[in-house]
Amino acid sequence: MTPRRLLLAGLALVAIAPSPGFAASSPVEVRDAWCRAAPVGALAGGCFVTLTARADDRLVAVETPAADHGEIHTMSMTDGVMRMRRLIDGLDLPAGKAVALRPGAEHLMIIGPKAPLAAGGTVRLTLRFAKAPPAVVTAPVRSAPTPGAMSGMGHH
Repeated sequence: MTPRRLLLAGLALVAIAPSPGFAASSPVEVRDAWCRAAPVGALAGGCFVTLTARADDRLVAVETPAADHGEIHTMSMTDGVMRMRRLIDGLDLPAGKAVALRPGAEHLMIIGPKAPLAAGGTVRLTLRFAKAPPAVVTAPVRSAPTPGAMSGMGHH
């Protein structure tokens, strides 16, 4: 191979290789994903993430090999009681607006964990959108907050 062809081949590889900026050019930016540690025997676990869509979109599903299935949930206060409900139609992602899925608000539930969600572990999540291609993220499992730090949080 001539030096010129070798240089062109190298430049072509650099041009198509993923870079740190690659994720930022995705239709939906996925940041700060994490899952809360849960005790052995827990029937579900919560995961959290911040999503920013370049154009209006909707988070419609979450899948994980770490559990039987995933769901999108919201929390709301009704008559002084915090209630959790499934968002069957998904969650709107307005263009350019960061949507934080966090404890006490919209969040992801993984139902039927196949192994305990232990601090220091990870959970692979596939986020499915109405328009954008799926996004796969590996979320670290973090310790649950100390009792009282999340007062008002309901149980699933």
